[in-house]
Amino acid sequence: MGDDTNSWCRLGFAEPSAAYTSATQQARHLTEGWMAEHGFCPACPADRLPPLPNNTRVGDFRCAACGEEYELKSGQGAVAGVLPAGAWGAMKQRLAAANNPSLFVMGYDRVAHRVSELIVVPRHFFTGAIIRPRAPLGPDARRAGWQGCTIRLKDVPAAGRIPLIQHGAPRPQAEVRAAWTATLFLRETRPEARGWLLAVMGAVEAVGREAFTLDEVYAHEARLAALYPGNNNVRPKIRQQLQVLRDRGWLAFGDKRGTYRRT
Repeated sequence: MGDDTNSWCRLGFAEPSAAYTSATQQARHLTEGWMAEHGFCPACPADRLPPLPNNTRVGDFRCAACGEEYELKSGQGAVAGVLPAGAWGAMKQRLAAANNPSLFVMGYDRVAHRVSELIVVPRHFFTGAIIRPRAPLGPDARRAGWQGCTIRLKDVPAAGRIPLIQHGAPRPQAEVRAAWTATLFLRETRPEARGWLLAVMGAVEAVGREAFTLDEVYAHEARLAALYPGNNNVRPKIRQQLQVLRDRGWLAFGDKRGTYRRT
């Protein structure tokens, strides 16, 4: 499992255990078993991720070296832009907790019996903006009044959707860990301020080029104003967040005034 290889894992699943009769149970058993055998910690050099005890409420895996915790969600086909999550109240508590887990999201090919996509979303990308409550269950439901939520992966900046496997091809471990390290500064940002940083990061990524101008980021002013309707000084806020991103090394000034480039 060296950092300089593209083939740190075997993409195929093991055979499903006869102890699991439902398709859902088999899928969970196989995907979690695959992660326990092939997963590595993106946050440190550890090459294994030991599973947490069954029915652990917070996550599925914990790195024995650095203590980073991870939850795994999986589904057939490509990784979806919106994922179903658990109870809304419990999710709000998790967002505020120090041990809120980072998230692995796996897409698998059920026919080929293999992993096709795998990304990790570091926990510092989780804010209230990407966790949305669902309508409570109606009075006739078995769990009347229960309220779930969704995780809007499509609203996470690309820098926070770090690929480990793309189109069936594993990515070198060193690249994964470098991408993780590049945004660790977000953990030092107060949660109430982190949302603006993430929104501006998304606007920068939406420009679609490594080098860009301030005016190109301003083009996303309306969307940012809609996200934060209480802020009447959106352009100064954009400039402030770009300055923070530059100070943290995620951006650099360009050759001309009013230009930037992603590092």
